[in-house]
Amino acid sequence: MRVMVLVKASKDSEAGIMPAEELLVEMGHFNEKLIEAGLILSGEGLQPSSKGVRIQFSGDQRKVVDGPFAETKELVAGFWIWKVASMEEAIEWAKKCPNPTGEEGCLEIRPIFEVEDFGEALTPEVLRQEAGFRAVTHGLEQPRFVHGPAMTIVGLNASYDKETRNNIPSQWQQFAPLIGKVPGQVDGMTAYGVCWKFQDNCKFDYLAGVEVSNPESLLDGMTTVHVPASEYAVFTYPGHVSQLPQAIDTIWSKWLPESGLKAGSTPAFEKYSEEYNPETGTGGMEIWVPLQP
Repeated sequence: MRVMVLVKASKDSEAGIMPAEELLVEMGHFNEKLIEAGLILSGEGLQPSSKGVRIQFSGDQRKVVDGPFAETKELVAGFWIWKVASMEEAIEWAKKCPNPTGEEGCLEIRPIFEVEDFGEALTPEVLRQEAGFRAVTHGLEQPRFVHGPAMTIVGLNASYDKETRNNIPSQWQQFAPLIGKVPGQVDGMTAYGVCWKFQDNCKFDYLAGVEVSNPESLLDGMTTVHVPASEYAVFTYPGHVSQLPQAIDTIWSKWLPESGLKAGSTPAFEKYSEEYNPETGTGGMEIWVPLQP
């Protein structure tokens, strides 16, 4: 579960008085322990309410109210977001926090709504909207959801794990001269990087290949992967190809677990369209993540 830990404001924080050096050092050590424990997702201090505003709603009317705001005890001076196993774990960690004000301080812990908390209100449309929002919060492009047709991909295949996957670019260098020359190839110069045969310990096979209409006449040393029709979340990737693995890691380790969606059992793949420029390493890249219906 995720929780937001709110640091309540004090007279000093509202006056813009910075914490003493000793408290900053203690808080830094506490943050290091949170990082080592793998709990912290984010955390920031907030400037005084005198630099903030409130938007007040009354029906369809909106009113902007400038700070400062009088009710200091109800204001927030900072926050963390933690990923914990339970509220009890969050409480134990909060107890270890240095006194945030040095005097009468207060932390408030609030569970964050997860997708599954919405129950029947979470229709497929709402679920995908929420998944799109979560993608943007992780620095990804908002995905589109499509039904991908069955494909037959042929190309050069190799096995990797988390340590050896850095060798995938060498595999593409070996296959790239064959693009457009594979018998039965369809869709021009479009190529695919197919991840399949997933195993424990992050082991997988990777095929650099192209789609073909007939896999009967293969070039020597080539492997065939049949990709069945499936539902996909498709992410356009606008960056440099060298950073593509980081985007893929973010999708699988952060976005998918938080999205409320479930991964399908069919292969995942990268798609490199004719807009991809191998000289600049940019353009025309998509990441296709299979989903359960």
